[in-house]
Amino acid sequence: MKIKNVHLAPGYSAFYFDDQAAIKAGARQDSFVYTGGTLTPGFDQVRQCGESISVILELEDGQLAEGDCAAVQYSGAAGRDPLFTAARFIPEMQATLVPWLIGRDVSRFRDNAEALEALPAPLHTAIRYGLSQALLEATARATGQQKYQVVADEWGLPRDPAPLALFGQSGDDRYAAVDKMILKQVAALPHGLINNVPQKLGETGGKLAEYVSWLCHRIRSLRRDPAYQPVLHIDVYGTVGQIFDNDPQRIAEYLTTLEKRAEGFTLYIEGPADAGSKEGQIALLAAIKAALAAKGSHVRIVADEWCNTYQDVEDFVAARCCDMVQIKTPDLGSLHNTINAVLHCKANGVEAYQGGTCNETDISARACLHAAMATRPERVLVKPGMGFDEGMTIVANEMNRILAVAARKVA
Repeated sequence: MKIKNVHLAPGYSAFYFDDQAAIKAGARQDSFVYTGGTLTPGFDQVRQCGESISVILELEDGQLAEGDCAAVQYSGAAGRDPLFTAARFIPEMQATLVPWLIGRDVSRFRDNAEALEALPAPLHTAIRYGLSQALLEATARATGQQKYQVVADEWGLPRDPAPLALFGQSGDDRYAAVDKMILKQVAALPHGLINNVPQKLGETGGKLAEYVSWLCHRIRSLRRDPAYQPVLHIDVYGTVGQIFDNDPQRIAEYLTTLEKRAEGFTLYIEGPADAGSKEGQIALLAAIKAALAAKGSHVRIVADEWCNTYQDVEDFVAARCCDMVQIKTPDLGSLHNTINAVLHCKANGVEAYQGGTCNETDISARACLHAAMATRPERVLVKPGMGFDEGMTIVANEMNRILAVAARKVA
C-alpha cells in the first residue's frame, strides 16, 4: 500500500507554550496568563497559545492515516527545539516532506520511521513526531492490525495487552485535580507543576512539604479501597536546586524530609535540580542519588531536563544517575525513538516513564498509548491537557478498547 496524497492542517494543542526561563525567574501569574517580559527566543508572551499541525496521509485505497505534530509546553528550554508554530513550519513541510511521502510504501512502519529520521535536512522534533504517528497508523491500516500490534510485531515483542500504570498531571489546580485522580484511582499522581519558588515550592521548601502532607491525608481520606496506594510523583523543575544552590547534600537532606512527609507512600521527584547542561545534569543527579543512598533514603529520582533525545536517554541510563527516565515523546522526534528508548531503559534496569506534554493532542496521545502497550513502560502519562479528566478519557479509554478487543480474540 502506498501514499497517494498528503494533507496538512493547522490546529490547536491541548495546552499552551510557556517560557520556562521567565517563569522560573519570577514572572507573575495573573489569572491564567503571566505578566512580564520573555526570556526564551521565539516567545512573544510568557504564555502563548499552543499549536499543532495535523498530517493526513491518503492511501491508495482511500483510507486516511493521521498524526499530529506537537511540541512540549516548555519549548526552547534545556536544549529542546525552538517554539513550534504552524505558520512557520507548514511551508517547510510542504516543500520538503510532501514530495518524499507521495508514493512511499507503508507496509512497514519501522523502516519508514528510520528513513524519516535519516533525512539530510534537520526537521523540528515536532514534525518528526507527528509524521511518525501518521506512518504508524498507515501501516496499521494497510496490514489490518491495531497500532500496538504493528509495534510488537516489528520489534519482536510479545503481544501482552495488560493494563498499564497511568500517571495523572494536575497543572496549577493541584488540589481539586488530586481529588479527581483519587476518585479514578490513577496509579501515580499528581505531577504538581512545582515550577516557581515563591508561589509553589517556598523559599525554604515549606510549601511543597505541606503539600506532600496534604496529599497523603487526602488519599487516605478519599480512597474507598484501602488497597489503593498510588505512587507520589512530583515534578519540581529544578526549583529545589535553586533554593539550595544545587548542593547535592542539601538537596538530598530536603528530599528526605519530603519522604518522611510521604508517610509510607513511594515518592518520586522529577528534575530536583537543573545544572544548565547535559553533562552537568548527569553529574548533579548522580551526586544527589548517591547522597540519598548514603542517608538510607528511598526517594527515587526522575530525569527530565537535558534528557531530550534517544542518545541522551542512553547516556543518562549509562551513568546510572537516576532511578527513572522521563521519555518525553515529542522531544525524541519520530515515535520509533520513544519505542527504542523505553526498551533500552527496561533492558538496563532503569525505570521507563513514557511521558510527553500537556501540550499535545488526542491523536498523539492515542498513538503513544499504542506504543506503550507494546513496550510496557513502568509509567505512562495521562495527556493531553491539564484538566486531567480529558486526558484520562483519551488515554485510559484507548487502553481499555485495546484490552477489550484482545480479550475477545483470546476468547
